[in-house]
Formats: sequence, C-alpha cells, structure tokens
Amino acid sequence: MATTRTAHTVWTGNLTQGQGTVSFDSSGIGEQPVSWPSRAEQANGKTSPEELIAAAHSSCFSMALSHALTQAGTPPTQLRTQADVTFQPGTGITGIHLSVEGQVEGVDEAAFQSAAEDAKKNCPVSQALSGTEITLSAKLA
Repeated sequence: MATTRTAHTVWTGNLTQGQGTVSFDSSGIGEQPVSWPSRAEQANGKTSPEELIAAAHSSCFSMALSHALTQAGTPPTQLRTQADVTFQPGTGITGIHLSVEGQVEGVDEAAFQSAAEDAKKNCPVSQALSGTEITLSAKLA
C-alpha cells in the first residue's frame, strides 16, 4: 500500500530578503521558518531544504540498515546516523556524507561496513538522490 506524506511552504518576499514557513502537514509536528540566509550562510534558528534532506536521509538510511542487520540475525542495539548535505550557492547540492556508528552484537567491522554500504545504496532516499554523490563512513561503537 502506497503512502503519501505532505508538507507545504508559504514564502513571502524575494529570494535573498524574503522568508518562509515550512509546515509538516502529514505528521502535524509543526512549522519551521526558512530563509535564504539560513540556507546559504548561518542557520540562525531557521531550517533549510538541505537540513530537511539530511533529516530524511539519516532516518531512511538508519531504517534500511536496521532492517538489513535484523534480517541477517543481528539486530542493532543502536544506530547513530548523521547526514551532512553540502549546498553551494549558484551550484546546488554538491554532496551528501552519511556517518553511522552502530552497536551491534555478533557483527564484525567488515560485516557492518558491508551492511552499511548496502543500506546507502538501497534506502529509498538514497535512490531518490542518486544524482548526487553520496559517501559513507561506518564503524562499530
């Protein structure tokens, strides 16, 4: 069964001096302010499309890795994943780096690395972002 999730943004003003509000409609978790300076300079308490992509990617990757490890008979105790999305004004998103540290009983470093590489390749967000270089560092805690 397919699901659809929805968010919307209301933007006022021009690109560099305007601002917007991103609303998370499906979850109802609230609204977050967004602006060009929060995207291209300092966050200053506002979000950006890149931060939202980082949140989506880190959570999707964690789910995919957890599933793969569980299917292999070694469910993780904990996975801590960070996604760093790099934005270059005038160019766009230039890369994404995933970092994961896992607590997993019965798995050696090589098996964890392999499972993490597979999750990076196969998580739906990675697939949606396949036009962007995605790198990975993975280690056991």
